Amino acid sequence: MGVEDLRNDIMVGQKKGLPFILASVVIWLLIFGVGLLDLPLPLGNLLVFCCSAPLLPISWLLGRRMGVDIFSKEHQLGQLGLLFSVNQLLYLLIVMWVFRAVPEKMVMVYAMVFGAHLLPFSWLYKSRAYLFFAVAIPILALILGSLFQGTVVAGALVLVELVFAWLLRGEVLALGARA
Repeated sequence: MGVEDLRNDIMVGQKKGLPFILASVVIWLLIFGVGLLDLPLPLGNLLVFCCSAPLLPISWLLGRRMGVDIFSKEHQLGQLGLLFSVNQLLYLLIVMWVFRAVPEKMVMVYAMVFGAHLLPFSWLYKSRAYLFFAVAIPILALILGSLFQGTVVAGALVLVELVFAWLLRGEVLALGARA
């Protein structure tokens, strides 16, 4: 099986990662909720990190409901998708530095890292939605985060992720797969 066939297979089998994008809506809702609380900034930022913890369980539950095994070893490109995701962990070191050095900008930088990590998935899933949002999210986060508090950035990410999920669902349906 050639690379294009493998990409086509993983697009359908993993529904272009839609369970993860839907889970990210929940994560950004949680982050937005933390921003609405009247907490000291260091505690709020620590809770923002904690908000990411349920990403895999939520993705797994959504994937299961959609008929996707997010941990499937059947796809030869699945390890590549995992590598694309784990790559984000290295960028979280930058977010951790911002946590201490410029804490009021942590949510902005976190959003930028989140958006940028989507770029390789545009290739893996042959997705214009991933490509667009991989570029748009960091730019939007930079603009909003430069002008407003992190709560505004998180609220905007909730809306952006909803639009992203809707567009990605359209891409999945165009494949002939049930979304």
